Amino acid sequence: MRQYVASSSARRQQIIDVVAPVMTLAGAHRTPRYSLRAIFRAIVRFSIATLCAVALGGAIEVLLLAHLPGQLSGARDFSAYWATGQQLAHHANPYDGDAILRIERAAGLPAKASVLIMRNPPSALPLVLPLGFLGFRASSILWSLALVTCLVVSVHILWVMHGRPKNLRYVLGYTFGPALICLINGQPALFALLGLTLFLRLHRSRPFMAGTALWLCMLKPHLFLPFGVVLLTWVAVSRSYRIFAGAGIAIAASYAVTYHVDPMAWEQYSQMARTFRMERDNTACLSYYLRIWLAPHTMWVQYLPTALACIWALFYFWSRRQEWDWMKHGGLVMLVSILAAPYVWLYDQVLAIPALLHGAYFTQSRNMLVALALLSGLVECALFGNALKPAALYLWTPWTAPAWLAWYLVADAIDVSRTGAWQRLAAMKWVQTLREICQSDSSSD
Repeated sequence: MRQYVASSSARRQQIIDVVAPVMTLAGAHRTPRYSLRAIFRAIVRFSIATLCAVALGGAIEVLLLAHLPGQLSGARDFSAYWATGQQLAHHANPYDGDAILRIERAAGLPAKASVLIMRNPPSALPLVLPLGFLGFRASSILWSLALVTCLVVSVHILWVMHGRPKNLRYVLGYTFGPALICLINGQPALFALLGLTLFLRLHRSRPFMAGTALWLCMLKPHLFLPFGVVLLTWVAVSRSYRIFAGAGIAIAASYAVTYHVDPMAWEQYSQMARTFRMERDNTACLSYYLRIWLAPHTMWVQYLPTALACIWALFYFWSRRQEWDWMKHGGLVMLVSILAAPYVWLYDQVLAIPALLHGAYFTQSRNMLVALALLSGLVECALFGNALKPAALYLWTPWTAPAWLAWYLVADAIDVSRTGAWQRLAAMKWVQTLREICQSDSSSD
């Protein structure tokens, strides 16, 4: 028996000697002896960090390759926005599927791929108009730089809003899986993220500018429906009418530019919406699967979760209207808006970054940070599944929107429980007596 115990202790010490360097890289504390539980945690953290680093490096490589001539660059969603800009620059119909397809084929769209149509409302046309005066490669590079700038500025603003913490948790925002996929595809969802972040930053100090920033959110209006219901109610309750003024002027200016360039834009957009119907697309979201399960040919079912989410958001705001915090409470509403949207793609989930970073900055649980990094890394790994099966990225990731909401709720619940425990401990009489004794001793010294 003693020999068995001795041999087990020797094997345990050998394991510790092997994994000690890994624990140091994973951020484990340097102590004379390591427990097996600490070793396991260190290995898990190191593995997740390695996974995320490899996935991030692969995503950056794909982004760089996407700007080289070839089918990869032509297959990006950006080609739809560039083709729309080309149509606008020549005063043609920006929603003409046949004309857009010819332009995209010339830019490198594969022969088997279908046309990529810009489905944003005409108020977004001024954003893509400058692309019509540049070549495909030059405009692709400038568009990507603009998207990267939006991501960097948004994450930096959120870091400043949380007191410039001296940690690296902001890296979770820069390496967020949907954000990297948004950059690769050239999707304008990062512009909407910048508008949301600017609103969160300026709604108290500069309400007019905060309202102006909401125009960027109008690029993806279907993602802000419950959020918008709460926003309208909050403006009416708090009488923040300058936000209304800023948003109204920005939207009116975009309509004026659109009308000047293409007076028939709204009629053309309506015709495009009837031709390229959204129910034909597998958006891999909650609303889509609910319609497929209940009534595949009844489109209004796909908007049922959105309607229910708007009702919930209104009640949620009204019960907290006196202490409403757009970063804390609004973040939860935004996550619900993403989950219940009538249609949402994976890259649209970049709008979850403010809420997730808020939870990451306030949580005291390292396990929650590891979990968020793992979820983001899995999204990045799913990106490479497209090499095995087309559209695998969207078919393998319908869990993401519920996962972000669940992570936020769990992180908030853990922090609330810890805060409540400390409050209950501080309320005990013996703790108060001990505090008074310490304060009296320090004052006498």
